[in-house]
Amino acid sequence: MSLAIAIMAAGKGTRLKSKRPKVLHEIGGKSLLEHVIAAAAQIVLPKDIYVIVGHEAERVKASVAANEVQFVLQTEQRGTGHAIQCAREQIKGYDSLIVLSGDAPLIRPETIARMRDFHIEQQAAMTVLTACPQEPQGYGRILRRSANSPEITAIIEQKALTPDQLKIPEINSGIYAFATAPLLASLDSLQPNNSQGELYLTDMAGQLVAAGQRVVAIQSTNSTEVLGANTIAEMMQLDAAMRADATRKLMASGVTIFRPETVTIDAGVTVGADTIIEPFVQLLGQSKIGTDCRIRSYSVIENSTVADGVLVRQGCIIGDSIIDTGAMIGPYAHIRPGSEIGEGAHVGNFVETKKVKLGKGSKANHLTYLGDADIGPGTNIGAGTITCNYDGVDKHKTIIGNGVFVGSDSTLVAPISIGDGAFIGAGSCITEDVPADALALGRGRQVIKADWAKTKGPHCKVRT
Repeated sequence: MSLAIAIMAAGKGTRLKSKRPKVLHEIGGKSLLEHVIAAAAQIVLPKDIYVIVGHEAERVKASVAANEVQFVLQTEQRGTGHAIQCAREQIKGYDSLIVLSGDAPLIRPETIARMRDFHIEQQAAMTVLTACPQEPQGYGRILRRSANSPEITAIIEQKALTPDQLKIPEINSGIYAFATAPLLASLDSLQPNNSQGELYLTDMAGQLVAAGQRVVAIQSTNSTEVLGANTIAEMMQLDAAMRADATRKLMASGVTIFRPETVTIDAGVTVGADTIIEPFVQLLGQSKIGTDCRIRSYSVIENSTVADGVLVRQGCIIGDSIIDTGAMIGPYAHIRPGSEIGEGAHVGNFVETKKVKLGKGSKANHLTYLGDADIGPGTNIGAGTITCNYDGVDKHKTIIGNGVFVGSDSTLVAPISIGDGAFIGAGSCITEDVPADALALGRGRQVIKADWAKTKGPHCKVRT
């Protein structure tokens, strides 16, 4: 059986009061649409996923182009039924179609697969995914043929519910499976019989039943996953639900998370067993944290790889970088993109790195800026050292060898190379290459003028 998935992503989301298209708002570190595409991509190939775009279509397409999905343009946004009409040519060659909502980001692949299998088993023309949330207000209700029957007779919108129907707990999620042939045969019969003057897929249930087709419903095992969001506040509730689920899964796999309600962990993050995450940590993007690490409070790690046994002390910021086994970072270090901190290396208080390779066991413990530098193993970078990597036009590289000792408050003016085992005297400004095992000094000679302070110093009158 050939299967396509259509994702509704054409709407404006006017109730959000935002210029950004609704499906591009983010929860869990990804846009709503990216979450739905990720779930769909575990069921079918990207070439069989059709994202129906309309409002700010080019912006939406650009945001998810890397997923290699297909796009269908709904020039006028005239409802979900009209959206499928726009996709008629793309879907007509498939046996079945699943319709997902681009603003329901918690949908799970296993639920989509379960609905697909149920749809095939029931030989249905239409299958509706339903749920029984604690608060069904605002959702259409499902009318089943009988209490235990999988068949339904209609979906009744909230505004049309009778007092008795208001008591029905089972809602329509807006997620459907269709047999493509009967869907396309009935699609043009949809009528805009609503205050918005739009064509709704919801009405297909009644039309197909009236035509003698089989329409069934399957209930989600987790009512939260079908929920969408119409306001920023509702979206943040979805974000909280997704992040709470992420922390539960990590703790179930052996990760210790203190005060998990304070921790922010994106959907793409992985963490190894026996790692400890303290309160108010943020693990973002596609970060990968190894085993036996400790990430201390207020640290932010984004799109970075942290190997096993790493200690990240309080208040560190690490972005697009690699931290090797047993390294120690911080407190209050800033590891900027392109940095590679070697095995057992130390990057300490208020040290900033950018495009730096810091070798195994090397140390830069205090108040230092290292940019565009390759630093060998066993090297010590003294407090206050700066690699002067920018000449006002171009960036230049500093190369520091193995076992080098760079004295405190040194200024290394790139491009420059310092050989293995060399020593740089404290307070030096180094502008020329330093050979291996040499001592380099680049500072003015100290001059002492005896008794100067008694006769010439700014406080001499006070002293007399």
